[in-house]
Amino acid sequence: MRKTLAKFSVEYLQILDENGRADETLMPVLGDARVREFYEQMVRGRVFDETALALQREGRMGTYASIRGQEASNVGPALAMDKEDWLFPAFREDASMVARGVSMEALLRYWGWDERGNDVRDVNVFPVAVPVSTQIPHAAGFAWAMKLRKKRVATLVYFGDGATSKGDFAEALNLAGVFNLPVVFVCQNNQWAISVPRAKQSAAETLAQKAIAYGFPGIQVDGNDVFATYVATKEAIRRAKEGNGPTLIECFTYRMSDHTTADDAKKYRDAKQVAEWEKKDPIKRLQLYMKAKGLWSESYERALREQTRKEVDEAVKKYESMPPAQIEDMFRYTYAEMTPQLKEQLGYLKKSIEETKSTGGANR
Repeated sequence: MRKTLAKFSVEYLQILDENGRADETLMPVLGDARVREFYEQMVRGRVFDETALALQREGRMGTYASIRGQEASNVGPALAMDKEDWLFPAFREDASMVARGVSMEALLRYWGWDERGNDVRDVNVFPVAVPVSTQIPHAAGFAWAMKLRKKRVATLVYFGDGATSKGDFAEALNLAGVFNLPVVFVCQNNQWAISVPRAKQSAAETLAQKAIAYGFPGIQVDGNDVFATYVATKEAIRRAKEGNGPTLIECFTYRMSDHTTADDAKKYRDAKQVAEWEKKDPIKRLQLYMKAKGLWSESYERALREQTRKEVDEAVKKYESMPPAQIEDMFRYTYAEMTPQLKEQLGYLKKSIEETKSTGGANR
């Protein structure tokens, strides 16, 4: 006997196209101030990104992962979250973190190799997670804790297309599906896992459909459309808080810059492809929409850029004027209280430093 056990489909959502035209039947109810907030947060992300790249090139900051071209995938989901929800970033979510209340100064410190930049206890944001996919189980576990405590809180976790090939991804989604957890998985599919193209990452037609195997819905959205990323996330968070479980959102976007400042993407991808995606810029398309609605003008843009530049410059000044970190900081924040082993290691390190100083480095 043969029979069909089930059939599945994957939805795609685009509200604002690359020419700034919106499908009004799908538009969320947003006031003018909210639309401007979307735009202003994306511009903040772009200006911060440009500054961070310049600082790295000047030797004033460490290796940096650019978010250029992915601002809508950053800002839409972040602004769809409620205050009590928790964000779990990977390492290409600077605009998301800023929109959720993390200071630019803290982000600059982090990218400047100062772990004090990860001390963001005053907002509901977990630290940056550079190891690919490790933050995904963290978000699922936190969501489970919230469910056990009967708190109406959702978690949202970011990761890239490359992370969908990792075991952490599979384990976290399976856990979330089995225990019906209030977690939103947001995949920024920017088409490249460093130099591995999406076509060689998975044979699946979409990454969103991977959710089906774990028993919950997945949706692919135009990742350069801030309205689509916002709506999909808003719906997913509402679903999670109503007890209906997790959702996987695939933001179909593109990494316009190198993987990091330690990479040279020209060695493995076609400039024509980059040029085509340049036409789909998320900031430009929202600007076109706002101009048609009378919400954007050149004077508004100049004022916004000037104010944002001042904000970023002030963050740079604070970052560069901060005293160096103490040796203890490498050990102090691993646990609430330092363990005996960490105290022993700290003592050994201090002793070694003093011995090196007293001998002029002869015992190194």
